[in-house]
Amino acid sequence: MKITKVEALYLRLPQIKQQADSGQDALIVRIETDAGITGIGEVDSSPMAVKGAIEGPYSHAITSGLGDLILGEDPLETEKIWYKMYVANIYAGRSGIGFHAMSGIDMALWDIKGKALGQPIWKLLGGGFHKKIRCYASSLFGATPKATRDLARRFRDQGFNAVKFGWAPMGQNEANDIALVREGRKGLGDDADLMIDAGLVWDSKTALQRANAFAEYKIFWLEEPLRPDNYEGYRRLAENTPIRIAAGEEESGRQSYLDLMDRGKIDVVQIDLTRCGGFSEGMKIASLAWDRGLPVANHGFTTYINVMAALHWLNSIPNALICEFVAEEKTNLREQITRQTLRAKDGYLAVPEEPGLGIALNENAVRKYRVA
Repeated sequence: MKITKVEALYLRLPQIKQQADSGQDALIVRIETDAGITGIGEVDSSPMAVKGAIEGPYSHAITSGLGDLILGEDPLETEKIWYKMYVANIYAGRSGIGFHAMSGIDMALWDIKGKALGQPIWKLLGGGFHKKIRCYASSLFGATPKATRDLARRFRDQGFNAVKFGWAPMGQNEANDIALVREGRKGLGDDADLMIDAGLVWDSKTALQRANAFAEYKIFWLEEPLRPDNYEGYRRLAENTPIRIAAGEEESGRQSYLDLMDRGKIDVVQIDLTRCGGFSEGMKIASLAWDRGLPVANHGFTTYINVMAALHWLNSIPNALICEFVAEEKTNLREQITRQTLRAKDGYLAVPEEPGLGIALNENAVRKYRVA
């Protein structure tokens, strides 16, 4: 079996809101083979930059478009292809956009591998730790503390016993920050887990003050309060608050995760398979976290392709903590571009059993929303 075509599909809603909602567009990687098996992957990044990294031409020995680079390769040789992409694109591929593009390709290759061998990806990865995986309802904050309380109550009524709120209006001032968390806890109740995603809004001192203030409301973790490269700030924060500090969605590749774990001393390692290097690299990062006694959780605020990939991966590692599951209103691409939609039951998601990722594109929606 050989790879015959690699393409990057950019899908986008006609109207895009100016908010931190990455479900309004999507970059999908589709790989075809001469055996008639097609695999899909996803990249949560700057979509057109990733499209260029995949569909761009050869430039020179260590800067090459990734699509042409892997034509003719056996898609089952995922590890070999991963390193071929890395070495042949080392100028642009050691982190960031190039790494993100590799992630989507790697995910699509594992989808092909599972379909070809008739097995779910988690089984090929050697997994089988779970039959179902606990998830948390992930949402932007409400516009006000009261709106956040109402959202929390709604998610609890839907069966979630863990909820995360994030980004704006967090960071406006101390009183509002604390009110958002207080009202979120009121809506959720005392016997459920509340996570807070600060959205990179504070300096180190402010983050420590907020973490200590939020401790009264027993939040489960405080996510990304600082800029990604502020490892010293993360270390000081993690060592001086009882609150778990979570981070990692901005990272790409095991080297940056090592910095975050060993220098930043975070408590929960968050890994997005659409950015970190795909399944091939995600397994290695999870092993590094396991060696350090750290739990891992996925990051995923995009489509159900990302969620399905996360379920396979979380079922394949011993230190899986919980799965992120977007619970916002179903009015974006997430509900339309795949044939399958996912729903949590009593705060859990079922582990996929179908070959490959177990999810397929809705081609009518792809044609409707594709812009490049």
